[in-house]
Amino acid sequence: MNSPRTNVLSKGRISLSDFAWFVVVYNIAVIIWGAYVRATGSGAGCGSHWPLCNGAFFPATAQKQTAIEFTHRATSAVSLGLVAILVIWCWRRSETGDWPRYSATAAAALLFNEALLGALLVLLDRTEELDRSAAHAVFLCLHFGNTLLLLAALALTAKWLSKPGRHFAVLAKPYERIAIGLGLVSVVTIGTTGSLASLGDTIFPSDSLRHALTQDFSANSHVLLRLRLLHPVAAVIGSMYVFWLLWSHWRKQDHSPWIFILGLTLMTQIAIGAMNVMLLAPICLQMTHLLVAEMFWIFLVLASIDLLFGPSRHSTLPNAV
Repeated sequence: MNSPRTNVLSKGRISLSDFAWFVVVYNIAVIIWGAYVRATGSGAGCGSHWPLCNGAFFPATAQKQTAIEFTHRATSAVSLGLVAILVIWCWRRSETGDWPRYSATAAAALLFNEALLGALLVLLDRTEELDRSAAHAVFLCLHFGNTLLLLAALALTAKWLSKPGRHFAVLAKPYERIAIGLGLVSVVTIGTTGSLASLGDTIFPSDSLRHALTQDFSANSHVLLRLRLLHPVAAVIGSMYVFWLLWSHWRKQDHSPWIFILGLTLMTQIAIGAMNVMLLAPICLQMTHLLVAEMFWIFLVLASIDLLFGPSRHSTLPNAV
């Protein structure tokens, strides 16, 4: 337990767990803006230069696409700084074997990989709005998959820091471990197929729902259009895991608020996805769909970890500056 002196010093100061949750929220905002960059075709706003924008630290042009892309790069740089602070803070305020140390370090590695993938997209000229190449699609899938892992690592860091002094052991049964692993992979697949569907909507806009469905099933359509069908199929499979997870928690009489929020978020995401299809994926709805998807993913990871792990023993983990 924290000493009375530590608690007194904590008053009026930001705690490590509060900072960790702030980093989670900030990164969600950066990811949403990154999706806006893609949806508006602003990925090439800084040319083929990286990390500079059109060869300068601060671009002088007033073009909208340049401003959008430069803002994304600037906020991403701030994210790197925030995660670096989180890692240093975790290592200074935790003990050997405390899980937040390693989840924060994993988040830093994933964020570095996120920046690397973004840089390669620019340097290899894969940022053009109408780039239909397989390389562009692969990069987007890798980028979004990495994004989900990054959010998971940050959310777990914040969760574990919110319960200082906790060590955990695997309590789930073998079949539950397998189900959790496959379930999380299936949900990551939903995200990556969703990025492909979004890319297809951007490159090949439709003027009607009938036209969009025709494109999906036509043998003459571009492969990105035919791959859009993978997203709803993956969503159905992933939803099965979510319902199993909810049932498992309910069976164990775990009525945590996270569980109810997870179910509500799933229903909201399905409704927004249907609206996306019917309204031909307007940018504002795409952003909303992605925001809810990120929140859903975080709630799902937290609920899965609660089922997988349980407390094993207690130790001291100071939670404040």
